[in-house]
Amino acid sequence: MADKLSDFEIRTGLEELPGWALAGGRVEKTFPFDTYSEGVAFAVKVAMTAEQADHHPDSLEIMWGKVKVAYVTHSAGGVTRLDLDAAARVDELV
Repeated sequence: MADKLSDFEIRTGLEELPGWALAGGRVEKTFPFDTYSEGVAFAVKVAMTAEQADHHPDSLEIMWGKVKVAYVTHSAGGVTRLDLDAAARVDELV
């Protein structure tokens, strides 16, 4: 099991992940898209990447013109290195 990171460790890790923020005890980012279908396609890529890594978003919200992705490791009771690594993988999909 991954260990929960301290607030300092999370904030330090987020410095390498532009646009990601700690909110409500999880790391999240909203990605903009020109069309709804582009957002849906991105969300599917996020889902498939999560399956491959066996670490899934806490929330994957598709909205008009944007998709919000959020990670937290429930089994650790907070944000872990797994979540920051997943966020980095999601950024690579854009």
